[in-house]
Amino acid sequence: ANTLPLLGLRNRQAQIQPLDNPKIPRHQSGMSESNRPLAAALWMIGSITAFLAMAVAGREVSSVHDTFEIMTWRSLIGFLIVTTVILATGRGHLVKTDRLPRHLLRNTMHFTGQNLWFWALTMVPLGQVFALEFTAPIWVILLAPIFLGEKLTRAKLVAAALGFTGTLIVARPDFSSFDPGIAAAALAALCFAATNIATKQLTRHETIASIMFWLTGMQLIMGLTMAGYDGDIALPTATSLPWLVAIGLCGLTAHFCLTTALSLAPASVAIPIDFVRLPVAFALGWFLYGEPLEVALVIGAALILAGITVNLRASNKAAKLAAKTVARTTG
Repeated sequence: ANTLPLLGLRNRQAQIQPLDNPKIPRHQSGMSESNRPLAAALWMIGSITAFLAMAVAGREVSSVHDTFEIMTWRSLIGFLIVTTVILATGRGHLVKTDRLPRHLLRNTMHFTGQNLWFWALTMVPLGQVFALEFTAPIWVILLAPIFLGEKLTRAKLVAAALGFTGTLIVARPDFSSFDPGIAAAALAALCFAATNIATKQLTRHETIASIMFWLTGMQLIMGLTMAGYDGDIALPTATSLPWLVAIGLCGLTAHFCLTTALSLAPASVAIPIDFVRLPVAFALGWFLYGEPLEVALVIGAALILAGITVNLRASNKAAKLAAKTVARTTG
C-alpha cells in the first residue's frame, strides 16, 4: 500500500469540533479521544523494529562519529526525505507554525534524550540501555492523567507495575556505585517520556506531516550547532555512510510509526507496548555482540509482555464498549 498519504494522517476525531464553538480544541470540549488500540499496537511494532535497527547502526558508527554528529546526519537525511515527500504530494499547507514553542520544547527534550541514549550505547550493554529506557512508558502512564487528561485505570497501573518489575529483573541495576552510562540511560528515559507526552498533545491539533517536518528541521539545527561548535564535524566515511543512512531512515520510520500510534490511541495505551523492545534488545546484544543472555531475561520479558497484554485487552474492551454506546445513541 502507498504510505505517502499517511504523512497527512490526522486523528479522524481531531477534525470534528463541537457545533456550538468550532474554535474550542477537542481536549477542552470534552470529546473523547480516538481509541483503536490494536491498530496502535501494529504501528508500535513498526516503531520498535526501527528503533532496534537504529540502535545497532548507532553502535557501529560510534567509533567514527560522536553523538552530536550522528544526530546531525540523522536529522539531515530525515529532513530531506520529509520535505521531498511533503512537496511531492502537495501537502505543504499541512505544516503549521502556530505551535512552534511546543514543537521546540518537544524537540529539545528529544534531542537531549537521544544524545544521552546514543552515548549510553557506547558505555553499557545494549539490553541494559533499553531496560533503563523502559522506565519511560511507566512515566507516561503516570503523567498522562495530569498532562493529557487520560484516565488512570486499574489495567494501566497493573501494566506499569508488571513492566517496572520486569525491567528491574532484567536490568538488575547496582545502586551501590555510580555508573555514568546508567545515569545517561535513565535521564534519556525521562526525556523520552516528556517527548511522548508533548507528541500526544501535538497530535490533537496537527498532522503527522507538520510534526515530522519540525522534528527533523529543528533537530538538524540543534545537531549542527552542537556538532560544529568546535569547528570540526566529521564527514561520513565509506564505512560509516551506510550506517548513517540507516540511522536516518530508521529514525524517521520510528517516529512516523510512533506518532501515528499516538494519534490512534491514548498515550498510556500505546507507549507501554514499547516494553517488548527490551527482551528483543537483549537477544540482539547476545546474537551480535556476545552479551550474556540469562534466565532473568525470560522471567522479566514474561512480566513485561503480561503487562502489555492486560493493558491492550482492557483498552480494546473499553473501545468496543464505547463504540456500542455511540451506536445505540445515534441509532
